[in-house]
Amino acid sequence: MTKDKDGNSEYGTRPDPAFANEDGRLSFRFDSEILYIEAWGANSLRIRASCLASLPEREWALTEKTAGNKPVVEIKGNTASITNGKIRADISRRGKIVVSNAETGKVLLEEFARHRLDILDPKCSSLRIQAREWKPRLGSPDYHLTMRFESQDPSERIYGMGQYQQPFMNLKGADVELAQRNSQATVPFALSSLGYGFLWNNPGVGRAVFSTLTTTFEAYSTDMLDYWVTAGDTPGEIVRAYTGVTGRVPKMPEYGLGFWQCKLRYQTQEELLEVAREYKRRNLPIDLIVCDYFHWPNQGDWKFDPTFWPDPDAMVKELKDMNIELMVSIWPTVEKTSENYDEMLRRGLLIRQDRGIRAAMEGRGYAIHYDATNPDARKFVWEAAKRNYHDKGIKVFWLDEAEPEYTVYDFDIYRYHAGPNLSVGNVFPSDYTKGFYEGMKEAGQEEIVSLVRCAWAGAQKYGALVWSGDIASSWGSFRNQLSAGLNMGLAGFAWFTTDIGGFHGGDPDEPAFRELLVRWFQWGAYCPVMRLHGDREPKQPRHGTTGGSFCLSGGPNEVWSYGEEVYTICEKYMRIREAMRDYTRALMKDAHEKGDPLMRPCFYDFPQDDKCWKLEDQYMYGPKYLVAPVLAPQQKKREVYLPGEGLKWKGADGTEYEGGKTVTVDTPLDTMPVFERL
Repeated sequence: MTKDKDGNSEYGTRPDPAFANEDGRLSFRFDSEILYIEAWGANSLRIRASCLASLPEREWALTEKTAGNKPVVEIKGNTASITNGKIRADISRRGKIVVSNAETGKVLLEEFARHRLDILDPKCSSLRIQAREWKPRLGSPDYHLTMRFESQDPSERIYGMGQYQQPFMNLKGADVELAQRNSQATVPFALSSLGYGFLWNNPGVGRAVFSTLTTTFEAYSTDMLDYWVTAGDTPGEIVRAYTGVTGRVPKMPEYGLGFWQCKLRYQTQEELLEVAREYKRRNLPIDLIVCDYFHWPNQGDWKFDPTFWPDPDAMVKELKDMNIELMVSIWPTVEKTSENYDEMLRRGLLIRQDRGIRAAMEGRGYAIHYDATNPDARKFVWEAAKRNYHDKGIKVFWLDEAEPEYTVYDFDIYRYHAGPNLSVGNVFPSDYTKGFYEGMKEAGQEEIVSLVRCAWAGAQKYGALVWSGDIASSWGSFRNQLSAGLNMGLAGFAWFTTDIGGFHGGDPDEPAFRELLVRWFQWGAYCPVMRLHGDREPKQPRHGTTGGSFCLSGGPNEVWSYGEEVYTICEKYMRIREAMRDYTRALMKDAHEKGDPLMRPCFYDFPQDDKCWKLEDQYMYGPKYLVAPVLAPQQKKREVYLPGEGLKWKGADGTEYEGGKTVTVDTPLDTMPVFERL
């Protein structure tokens, strides 16, 4: 082992650390790495590091500038610290970071380092494990980055991180993929029961593991470490701080407060209009109806097929006369037969393949995605949508990412596909939504909603209403969506919806499916957006032989499609939803102004009640209603915990209950337990 003239090897305490106070930003350099810690919003810090010669300036999700306290930077010989309100970060002589609550001294995050670069560290070890591990990728300028933290408490509870198809909310002990998939939306913001929030501000494909020993975040290909951490006394304070720096949902339009009708798919203009007319004939409250995919001649035309939709202007006018908005599905795929393919190819607006034929999806032939990371491509698609949809009065878009699992490919392959516009990371879902948001803003529209199946941190500010993708019509899938919706809300996406009844399968004539549909529909009335959708059985006959007619339509999926008993229950909950319109509007206002989720775990409103941190099958719809969905077939009763000692709760039958107690209530098919906070 090589030693210097004083007998010091690479292990030890020499050389002296290199700290600097750069106008309130604490910097540290050792060997190949440069690191910055700076105040970023109230009680919050942003921590970045790189092995490049200088640190790249990228915002990623942290686009919003917020006022915070003036940080205090202290450099004392071999250590340094920065304090911003309630949060403090200390750096050791070799760059190990410990983040704590500055008011209580409680450690929130401590890097997991086991090496001998600093033999004075009480956790000095011969394991040679770095907290920030940079592994060069052969043939690439990037690194496989692993960030490691000590687990402070094996009973810590972790929430957020977006939507995953799993029945539990608490992610402590989970191994989580960081990637977008159909029905999986990674939003890497974690809320801890220990009093902190953590954003992994790296949009690359990777992995997060919340074990009892360590918490690790990985980016499989990146050139920079970037994370943001905040300290807060309550979950609400933490979520508001997070949405303060990443953005909050826009103002929800009035049509987002009521009931949405959808199915896979209405094949003709007359079919869709007749469904809307029937809702009005029955005097049922409805705000919106959806024209789903393959209403176009070719993928990439972004217009109605005149064979089956002969007069869109008249259709939109009739719907508006009934006070019903039309949402239209838009895919990012372009077929070679599209009227736009040649121009988009010539202008470099399509993603590319590194081998084989140019194709990203198989359907009627092959289609390729437009390059959503290219501003010119986003503008091109928006102009087509504006010309053929928006200018006809259609203001609501279903931006279906069309099987986004292709984005989990190896980073270098994805970067090649997307072209030179993508510098690092996987930002496709947010860019797709951003393009339409910016286009509608330029068109003068202030209230913007885009239904999307995937989104990354910060996309909420572009009007992203995330739905939970193509899920199964099953009880297990139903249970998963409750966890998905609650964790999405904590990750900043106050707008969430799901396919009521599930997407895949489900026969309206089967009694077992009717029961599932009822329970899902009841829960849907207490979701941020209430939307009935699904690909029902049996499939309907094909209409014609041209355009999108090759794509069969699912069976009937209107509330009267399931028999009289189900219809009566659905009507009851549609009217409950309508009666809550003023309340839901107020919740949407809070989401827009403060970042509060509409549906949230009980601990959000009762953080001091330890039992609430362990409840995963009931939740709050705003501060007023406690909702206890029926999540199993043939369930006649269920237990419900009513938080808050000294509070009073009122059941649907008018019975009053004391808070701080568990009650057992009946669950007949026509009733889902809901309690009003008095």
